[in-house]
Amino acid sequence: MPERQLNTQDTMTMEVEAQVIEPVRKSIRVRADAARAFRVFTEEMDSWWPRTHHIGSSPLKRVVIEGRPMGAIYSEQEDGTNCPWGSVLTWEPPHLFVMAWQIKPDWQFEPDLSRCSEVEIRFTPADDGTTLVELEHRNLHRHGVGGAKMREQVNAEGGWGALLGMFGAKADEAS
Repeated sequence: MPERQLNTQDTMTMEVEAQVIEPVRKSIRVRADAARAFRVFTEEMDSWWPRTHHIGSSPLKRVVIEGRPMGAIYSEQEDGTNCPWGSVLTWEPPHLFVMAWQIKPDWQFEPDLSRCSEVEIRFTPADDGTTLVELEHRNLHRHGVGGAKMREQVNAEGGWGALLGMFGAKADEAS
């Protein structure tokens, strides 16, 4: 039986899959218990998520997280459309929330979960009533050749660090 020849696309795919892209890790301590911090991050995301951060075709009206495993994460747009951008993978209030980041490096929706990175958020209570919130955006290699670019974008100014700051201000305000 003849050996299969690898074409250029196969070789590029194998190189990308073998590429190691370090996760983005950010954390913040909030003056709220874990249950309150979890609620502000998930159920109240619309209260702190910036209106500039969306992939819809019209201005962002509201952010929605359906709080259950495989619940949708989407934005409602001013033109009446819903724009999906994630799925809940793990829902364990008040300690753990993991979502599929269903956004391609060109900021379009990615329906194939095998081609999506993941964002894990852990809520660890401290004895003083505060909560350590740790975010890890991982498996960025799943975005293919754009994985390194995606990492750069979510780690840049205005990325996860800034978003955690906005979340933290809201969580602190609510306590």
